[in-house]
Amino acid sequence: MAIQPPSSHPHEISVTEIIEPAYERVKRMLFQPFNLIKWITIGFCAWLAGLGESGGGGGGFNGFNGGNHTFNSNDGSPAEQLRHVYHQASDYVLGNLGWIIPLATIVVLVLLALGLLVLWLSSRGKFMFLHCVALDTAEVEVPWRKFAGAANSLFWFRLVLSLIGMVIALPLVAFIVIAILRMVLRNEVDVAGVVSVIVLVLVLIMVSLVFALIHKFLVDFVVPIMFLRGGNCLSAWREFGGLLAANAGNFCLYILFQIVLGMAIGAIVMLVVLVTCCLAGCLMLLPFVGTVLLLPVLVFKRAYPLYYLAQFGPQYDVFPVPPALPAQPPPSA
Repeated sequence: MAIQPPSSHPHEISVTEIIEPAYERVKRMLFQPFNLIKWITIGFCAWLAGLGESGGGGGGFNGFNGGNHTFNSNDGSPAEQLRHVYHQASDYVLGNLGWIIPLATIVVLVLLALGLLVLWLSSRGKFMFLHCVALDTAEVEVPWRKFAGAANSLFWFRLVLSLIGMVIALPLVAFIVIAILRMVLRNEVDVAGVVSVIVLVLVLIMVSLVFALIHKFLVDFVVPIMFLRGGNCLSAWREFGGLLAANAGNFCLYILFQIVLGMAIGAIVMLVVLVTCCLAGCLMLLPFVGTVLLLPVLVFKRAYPLYYLAQFGPQYDVFPVPPALPAQPPPSA
């Protein structure tokens, strides 16, 4: 489908006026009337859409024993203790490369396969959840089949974007760790090392912000454009790029207001957790259950950018136009 030109919107773009229609859509979808099956179905689509984007708990490291060496927290300064652990770990790894390398290779391949699967499923889920919110429906099979091509295009774009991010971020993290470790092992802090660490951390933060902004625009606006046009991800980015260039100030205001909106939503969720004596918070940590409980928040966060995008013209409106009322016949004389 041909790319639509940037819209010349006839009215001022607002970030506040669309709060009410997004809120009303949450009420109509989930509470008028309340339907548990519909709620769980939409929650499943929202759960797929958010796969891999929420943090999970990590396991703790309880101890390490490498041969006859033991670690005593009372032996020497922290720097000497770290050097002891470093040499102990390096000796253990060098002495057991025969099984560490094959095991590490298997673990990396398994994690890579799982990561690709999660990325592919979440790309499908983003269109499924958008389908449910835009059409006020609870369907899984229809959007799964209908947006297969668009979701695959989104998957490949996100995969390439992730690889680019890793290529940029991993060396920065490695240099930061090496610089800190070098100063600790030498038991001396030099100005050049501290400055290099600060600069690298600032660069890493800036890179993270850039990729976070790309992801935000991708989910909030590029995916809806793909939903409307049915094209691939690159063509949708080109169309959004023209819209962004013509309305840079409006989108900057949108990002800033999203931060405020996120803080407000976070405060409301935290209040609910406190009122329920942390019971709601514990349930929100459970996979899928937390998504179902937070579904009103997720529907609002999905609907809000859709209403914002629709302000740029009817060609960006994902919500179906209600049918016109039939014309009433003129009264007979």
